Amino acid sequence: MHHLWELIQQLFHPKSIIEYGGLTLLLFVIFAETGLFFGFFLPGDSLLFIAGLLTATSEESTSINADHLFKVPILILIPSLLASAVLGNFVGYYFGLKTGDVLLTRKDSWFFKKKYIYLASDFYHKRGGMAIILGRFLPIIRTFVPIFAGIVKLEFKKFALYNVVGGFFWISTLTLAGYFLGKTYPALGDHLEYVVVFLIILSLIPIALTYFKNKARKVKLKHNEH
Repeated sequence: MHHLWELIQQLFHPKSIIEYGGLTLLLFVIFAETGLFFGFFLPGDSLLFIAGLLTATSEESTSINADHLFKVPILILIPSLLASAVLGNFVGYYFGLKTGDVLLTRKDSWFFKKKYIYLASDFYHKRGGMAIILGRFLPIIRTFVPIFAGIVKLEFKKFALYNVVGGFFWISTLTLAGYFLGKTYPALGDHLEYVVVFLIILSLIPIALTYFKNKARKVKLKHNEH
């Protein structure tokens, strides 16, 4: 059981995903997080950043046997990631379009909770189509916003535009941030654990703020009712 738990931890650790699965697993994880409703727990943000950082440190490294090498040129990495992210959102949109009624009446499970759909719904109604672009940078939201866009039957041409634009900014911003940081500080490749922890905390801040904001709003509404 201990070894099984270690394996599960490695499968969801950005460094492990890249080292053991290479570009193929990296692309699949990005696709799954943006296109499959059960992919909301995958480490998309930190994975993009670490992929860019490892690409840079691999270019700077002179050691053939370095265990952190990720020999994928940045000019291939970014278009590949963008294709996976865009395709993932199209799958999410189509899934919401075809199964929206089922999702809204489905019972909660470990893989699926209706509160995530409602969270995406609130975000979408506040920001309209821009939610698809901005939602790319928010864990959980980026998984369920395209699904909700399908549920409400957003015009496909509009969705396609928001999808590509949002995917481009999400992929290029995080991947290039890691890449240029790795170019500037190549030694970071040897301290990825600390980088990953920092990125996870950073990515959870918007979700925490949204949670406490909604909670405060509900308390205020209850108070006004009394």
